[in-house]
Amino acid sequence: MQDVRDFLDLVKKNRRGKLKIYIGMSAGVGKTFRMLQEAHALLRNGVDVRIGYIETHNRKETHELLEGLPIIPRKKIFYRAKELEEMDVQGILNAHPEIVIVDELAHTNAEGSKNAKRWQDVYDILEAGISVISAVNIQHLESINEEIEHITGIPVTERIPDKILEIADEIVNIDLTADELLNRLKEGKIYQANKIEQALNNFFKAEKILQLRELALKEVAHQVERKVNIEVPKQIKLRQERFLACISSNQETAKVVIRKTARLASYYHSPWLVLYVQSTKENADRIKLDKQRYLLNNLKLATELGAEVIRIKSDEITKTIIKLADEKEITTICIGKPHFNLFQLILSTSVFNELLKAMAKKDTDLVILS
Repeated sequence: MQDVRDFLDLVKKNRRGKLKIYIGMSAGVGKTFRMLQEAHALLRNGVDVRIGYIETHNRKETHELLEGLPIIPRKKIFYRAKELEEMDVQGILNAHPEIVIVDELAHTNAEGSKNAKRWQDVYDILEAGISVISAVNIQHLESINEEIEHITGIPVTERIPDKILEIADEIVNIDLTADELLNRLKEGKIYQANKIEQALNNFFKAEKILQLRELALKEVAHQVERKVNIEVPKQIKLRQERFLACISSNQETAKVVIRKTARLASYYHSPWLVLYVQSTKENADRIKLDKQRYLLNNLKLATELGAEVIRIKSDEITKTIIKLADEKEITTICIGKPHFNLFQLILSTSVFNELLKAMAKKDTDLVILS
């Protein structure tokens, strides 16, 4: 398996253990199944991999994958006259395998454990130089806790901090369509027969699953983008289109520039910004009230169409455009025909060529919209 070899390369790079997380939109998508498959592949490649903690939920196909995998026995803890089983962190540290499989990352440990949360156990294991493969559902992420409760109507008490995803070296989304997940549920592959109807009437509704799936996909995309920004040298990154619409207080021209830039950004599925540079001549005490109203309406239109709106006070308009385009990694600057105030100023100060030259150096395009 190529992903197994890729993960092994990561393991060898650093003394601190590497963390790989399988994330899914809900229970039953196949996270534990995939972890166990990976464990078998690692074992076949001669890697010392152990099961630190796995929860199969008595799912037949998943449980069968445990056969042949070395398991570090769980630790027994007595609490309030009950015998509980937890992951034996010290046992894992003593055995010191290359990789350990740890399920249920958001789990809360029993009283008397060294750490309150399993993600804290995982952190200790990583610090000891042992790599970890783990799994979690999107609803356990701290930063979107309120959003999850709004979608599902169920408060989630077991949560992990976003930092855990940020320190992960690999995040893999286990994705299913809503129909595929519901079919797995109806076939008894997620819960026992007596719990299926209740699940269908509560958590496992198509509209809820779709929203959770969207959140999981967005989170993984966000983490991949963050990793690219950190690890990939700027000069070799794939060019992502980013549009900048430059407007003035002119009502009709600004509206056209905003709408056409919005259309371009939509076509390329790209982020876009609207920049209004307010010169001294366009201060609130100098600009006519009707122009102020037009400007505010156009900025509101830009926001409604999905732009990030930026207002900057400056008389160095060209330099302001160039600086912002550089900071925001803009690939295309969109302007109206140079007959309104902003570009009259640019032309009159003879620095329009400066704008063009600066964009050429940065591989930036200039689009003049009619």
